[in-house]
Amino acid sequence: MSDDKKTVHEPDANLDPLSGEKGAHPVGTGIGAASAGATGAAIGGAVGGPVGAVVGAVIGAVSGGLVGKGVAEAIDPTVEDAYWQSNYSSRPYADTSVTYEDYQPAYRTGYEGYTRYSGTGKSYNEIENDLQRDYETNRGKSNLGWEKAKHATRDAWDRVERAVPGDSDKDGR
Repeated sequence: MSDDKKTVHEPDANLDPLSGEKGAHPVGTGIGAASAGATGAAIGGAVGGPVGAVVGAVIGAVSGGLVGKGVAEAIDPTVEDAYWQSNYSSRPYADTSVTYEDYQPAYRTGYEGYTRYSGTGKSYNEIENDLQRDYETNRGKSNLGWEKAKHATRDAWDRVERAVPGDSDKDGR
């Protein structure tokens, strides 16, 4: 019998590319680390000069990475996709002649966008142009232009934001 670590090949297992462990969220962790590291460096630099900036950056990056990973783990893309597939047609912006397959990239842009951008402290409105670019890059065969898709993107963003403790984008939701 081998003592080698088994690699789990479940859908959405989020395997760590180095260790093979489940639950890796490099985007959420990286965004959290980068934004908190920059903040830590600024505070450390103001208080302790160059050495304080380095120490602040390291401490901020570690704590921010952990927070970013926590946000990413709170969002299950499979659950989000299933929710929107079951509920999209009841939304006030939904065009009944449009299929879920056309709306799906917009919803994905919203819930993945929240994971990607929530650590920046910017509101949805401040990063809407980034989300539009993400949607247009990844929309595949969807027939929805951004003017129609943005409502679904915002809806998915708001749903995830309500599920995660706190108000990361400070918009009062």
